[in-house]
Amino acid sequence: MAEIFSIDIHTHILPENIPDFGSKYGYRGFIHLDHHKPGCARMMMDDKFFREVQANCWDPRTRMDECDQQHVHVQVLSTVPVMFSYWAKAKDTLDLSMFLNDHIAGIVEKHPTRFIGLGTLPMQDTELAIQELERCKKIGLVGVQIGTHIHGVNLNEPRLFPIFQACEELDMALFVHPWDMMGADRLDKYWLPWLVAMPAETTVAISSMIFGGVLQRLPKLRVAFAHGGGSFPATIGRIEHGFDVRPDLCAVDNNVNPRDYLGKFWIDSLVHDPKVLQYVMELFGPARVALGTDYPFPLGELEPGTLIKSMPWDTTTKEQLLSGAALQWLGLEKGKFLPGI
Repeated sequence: MAEIFSIDIHTHILPENIPDFGSKYGYRGFIHLDHHKPGCARMMMDDKFFREVQANCWDPRTRMDECDQQHVHVQVLSTVPVMFSYWAKAKDTLDLSMFLNDHIAGIVEKHPTRFIGLGTLPMQDTELAIQELERCKKIGLVGVQIGTHIHGVNLNEPRLFPIFQACEELDMALFVHPWDMMGADRLDKYWLPWLVAMPAETTVAISSMIFGGVLQRLPKLRVAFAHGGGSFPATIGRIEHGFDVRPDLCAVDNNVNPRDYLGKFWIDSLVHDPKVLQYVMELFGPARVALGTDYPFPLGELEPGTLIKSMPWDTTTKEQLLSGAALQWLGLEKGKFLPGI
């Protein structure tokens, strides 16, 4: 089979050098990198170890070399969610967001056929978030990544709606990624926050945007959810049944059946299982499932696109998942990356 053009919508990047924001702002809780040996750095939250990362987390050349080896033509860049900092003072999160957004925009400007950029916003302050969203568009980013909640506030919260409305009006894509996972006091072993709570976080986010009427009121909002939509695809039957039998609890803000929204938002393909991928492709349709790998982290798809390419589908369907769905979500044309098409 000839090589299929591919776009990975779910990849994370950091600047190689991160300022000491804790000293700058006068309080703790921010991430910095400890480059303890060539090509390796520890992500540190103050003095606490968070994660080890390699050069592919910050170096565009390393990323492009690995993408060439893995037959990924374009990566969508977004920050590592621990950088969201919704807990901090809004003006400080704005400053941090601008630093991260300028970094991603700079990479996209240097390598416009290899990278697409998503920004991050100070979501705890509606006015500042919209201000930075507008700036993101001006500096060449095509959307933003947000968390599944905003420091404990679900995405149906009324004060967040103007931000989503601005995304729709500005034609900016929205990528929702879990962070600060629920149940931390119970899930301290076996990597359970990442294995179990992450999919639950995404399910809460999708359900909140549906039941809260966000997707109903903003039909042109292009929103995608990470990790195959979390547990939502597997629990849509239960969610729909709850809507049917207890509308007094579920339909208080939106009386449209949750199942009606299938195919009206995107998910990435990061499900790690061929039967699950087949199921979500049938549930959402191939135009709403986009290649996403969580590069460069170990819980992602280590050989990008391998699962999609292994499926017994025709070339047209594989093309949709490998790039077509991504282009529709991002509002971009293939010719931007492959001149002459």
